[in-house]
Amino acid sequence: MAAKIKKGDKVVVLAGRDKGRSGEVVQVMPREERALVRGVNMVKRHQRQTQQQEAGIITKEAPLHLSNLAIADPKDGKATRVGFKVLDDGRKVRFAKRSGDLIDG
Repeated sequence: MAAKIKKGDKVVVLAGRDKGRSGEVVQVMPREERALVRGVNMVKRHQRQTQQQEAGIITKEAPLHLSNLAIADPKDGKATRVGFKVLDDGRKVRFAKRSGDLIDG
């Protein structure tokens, strides 16, 4: 099955403590059905000192479940569902069902 959310997409969070916030997808983990979104779902982690890094409390993104994310519509930035269609030249592309605009070229 083709991926509805890919690395580099602008997404909107639909549920959870960061509901309504948006960001760019940094990494998608399809086996776990999760994604990392830049600046969203930040958590604090205690870190032990190693040769490469010093000890302390760091903040980083935690993965979100894909069901809690939606693509941001290219026109107005609101959450939209994703559809697929085949263009005249034979390419399969994603489009926003809200506005009908193509998501990936």
